[in-house]
Amino acid sequence: MSQPGQEAKKVFERPRSLRDVRTHFCAGCHHGIIHRIVCETIDSLNLREKTIGVASVGCSVFLYNYIDVDVVDAPHGRAAAVATGVKRSLPDRFVFTYQGDGDLAAIGTSEVVHAANRGENITVIFVNNTTYGMTGGQMAPTTMLGQKTTTSPYGRDFRRDGYPIKMAELLATLEGTAYSARVAVSTPAQIRKAKAAVRTAFEAQLKEMGFSIVEFLSACPTNWRMKPPEANKRVLTEMMSFFPLGEFKKREHGDFL
Repeated sequence: MSQPGQEAKKVFERPRSLRDVRTHFCAGCHHGIIHRIVCETIDSLNLREKTIGVASVGCSVFLYNYIDVDVVDAPHGRAAAVATGVKRSLPDRFVFTYQGDGDLAAIGTSEVVHAANRGENITVIFVNNTTYGMTGGQMAPTTMLGQKTTTSPYGRDFRRDGYPIKMAELLATLEGTAYSARVAVSTPAQIRKAKAAVRTAFEAQLKEMGFSIVEFLSACPTNWRMKPPEANKRVLTEMMSFFPLGEFKKREHGDFL
C-alpha cells in the first residue's frame, strides 16, 4: 500500500497478449490460469508478433477469444499435424498447439506421437482434465481408474476400459522430443513451476531443439459434479497420484543424435 503523497506502484496486471474480455469458462476451470501463463511467457520472450497458435476441438477451441495472436483452428485431433504444416511453411514463426485430453490423447494420438517422433519444432500445451469437457463429460483416455463419468457411471474399470494414458511420459520416450513435463496450477507454488516449464518448452523451440510438450492437470468442476474447491482438491490428491508432476525429458545443448 502506498504512503500519502506517493504514487501507487502496479505489481500485477493483465499480460499484453491476453485479451481484455470476460471469460466464458465455468467457475473453477483452470483454462484461464493456463491462458495467462502462456500469455506471460509469450510477452516475456517478445513473441507476440511472430506467434501462431493452433486450437483444437473442445473447450480449447476458444483460444482465439482470449490470446491475442494469430490462431488456426484444426479439425478434431489434427492440431499437431496442422502445426507441423504451419511451422514447415513458416519456419521463422513460433508455433504452439493448445489441446485437451479428448483431442490429443484420443482421436489425435497418432498425430502427436508422430510429430514428436519426427522432432517437429513445435510446442504443445496439453490440458488434461480427465474428461470430455465440452460434450458432456464422457470418459476420456486420461480418465482415472474408478472415476465416474457419463459413459462410465460405475467408474473406470481397467478390465473393461484399460488404463489412463500418461502422455507426458509416453512422449518423453521418443527421440524427437526435446522437452516433456507435467505441471498443475492448483496452488501458487505450482503456478510458478508451471510458468518455468512453459518457458523451457518455448525456449526449446526457439533453440530449434525439437518437439516440446507441457501437460497441465486441470479441474473440470461442471463435469466432475463438484464445487470448485472440491475439484481443486481432487487435482491435488487423486489426479496427482495418477499423474505425477515433473520433467520427464529435458534435452540439453548439444544433446542431439
